[in-house]
Amino acid sequence: MFCFLDESKFFFYICEKNLKLTQSEENYLKAIFTLSQEEKGSILTNDLAEKMTTKASSVTDMLKKLKEKNLLEYQKYQGCQLTPLGRFYALAIIRKHRLWETFLVDKLNFGWEEVHEIAEQLEHIQSLELTNRLDKFLGFPKVDPHGEPIPEKDGKIEMVANRILLCEAIPGTKVIVMGVENDQTEFLQYLSKIGLNLGTQIEILDKLSFDGSILIEIKGKQVQFSGTVSKQISVKQL
Repeated sequence: MFCFLDESKFFFYICEKNLKLTQSEENYLKAIFTLSQEEKGSILTNDLAEKMTTKASSVTDMLKKLKEKNLLEYQKYQGCQLTPLGRFYALAIIRKHRLWETFLVDKLNFGWEEVHEIAEQLEHIQSLELTNRLDKFLGFPKVDPHGEPIPEKDGKIEMVANRILLCEAIPGTKVIVMGVENDQTEFLQYLSKIGLNLGTQIEILDKLSFDGSILIEIKGKQVQFSGTVSKQISVKQL
């Protein structure tokens, strides 16, 4: 097993070795990284199977392949974790996805609810040069249209500071929408319909402790969100 002390060297390692990954392998790496941001410790096979909507046996087969490529640490019944190289590859895929989403919204005038599935296809383009030129063309954006940070080409990712979930906001305060944790089309369409987008100012009116629902005011209109929805929106207190 190899280890780099300097994360920036991963970029040069990839350029030199250029590991060939299938789209399925890339999707798994991205899913494992996403789960690792939500959970502490190893990612369990069943959790990954649920996220990938596949059987646990299929997940096990894939984890073995990724382990052979030094992208995962994996032991049966103990789950998996990305190696430093696996984490870098996952971030490279996420970088492409979020840059393409930004391009589609900023340059082609797609709605933020339309771009996820298209970016899912574009993220598998292998050209590093294309990705870097796209980044430069867009002016080196820091966040995508959903407010999520865009990783840099050397694998560094700068999380947006002072963000909390809407469910954590205190009644009587005002917040501004910084991002969404759920980029599914139906969810984003709903938010657009009620006038909630990045940068929208919200006033927290009330929070119901028994079910976690929250009453807010958006542009003079009162809207009640369920506890589940309020956990999918990130905000910054004004």
